[in-house]
Amino acid sequence: MGDKIIERIVENVLQGRRNKDDEGIEEDYIGEPGVAELVQEALDNGIDTNTILLEGLSKGMEQVGEKYETGEYFIPDMLTAAEAVEAGMTVMEPHLASEGGSGGKGKVIMATVEKDLHDIGKNLVSIMLKGAGFNVVDMGIDVPAARIVEAAEEENADLIGLSALLNTTMTNMEDVVKELDKKGLHDKVKVIIGGAPTSDDFAAEIGADGYGKDAFAAIRIAENLIQAGGTK
Repeated sequence: MGDKIIERIVENVLQGRRNKDDEGIEEDYIGEPGVAELVQEALDNGIDTNTILLEGLSKGMEQVGEKYETGEYFIPDMLTAAEAVEAGMTVMEPHLASEGGSGGKGKVIMATVEKDLHDIGKNLVSIMLKGAGFNVVDMGIDVPAARIVEAAEEENADLIGLSALLNTTMTNMEDVVKELDKKGLHDKVKVIIGGAPTSDDFAAEIGADGYGKDAFAAIRIAENLIQAGGTK
C-alpha cells in the first residue's frame, strides 16, 4: 500500500499535478488525486515524512531533471513539477515542524540580488532545495547585500543562493561575497550563484563557491558543498 502511494506521488510530480483539479502533461488525470492529496493519504497511512520527501517528492524531481537533461522536458514542465512538489511540502509542513523540520542537509538563504526583480529561477531552486531536504529562507527580490549576509548570520546558514537575470545586476553578487569576507563568515557560509548572465568564470571572478547553470545543477552543488564539509 505504502509503496503504491509513493509511486503515485512520483508519477504526479512528473505530471506536474498539484491537486485533483490539475491536468497532467498526459491526458485523463483530472479528478485523480494530485500530489497534495497523495501526500495527505501517505501521512494518513503512517508513511513517515522522510520517506515521502526522499522517495516521493525528491525522486520525482530527480526524474524531472533527467527528462530535462535529455530534452524531453522544458522549463515550463520543470516549473509545474516544482509547484506540485511545493503543494506536497505545504501539506507536510505541520508534520515536519513537529518532527523538528526537514532541513537536515543544511540551511540556505535564497535571494534575488539588489535592483533585480526577477524570481522565477530563484523560486524554482528554493522549492527544489526544500524537496531535497534543505531548510530554505527565501528573502525575495531586490535584496541588498548587507541584508542577505545579516540573514545568513542570524539564521546560522550554511549556504547563500543568489539569483540575477540582468548583466547590470549580477555585479551585485560580488557585494555579497565581499560582505561575507568583511565579516569573516565566508569560511562558514558558501555562495552559489545562478541566472542567465552568470557563469563558472563569473563565479570564480567574484569569489563565489559554485555556479548552477540550472536548478538541478544548483541542487547538486549545494549537496556537494555540504557533503565535502565546505560549510560549517
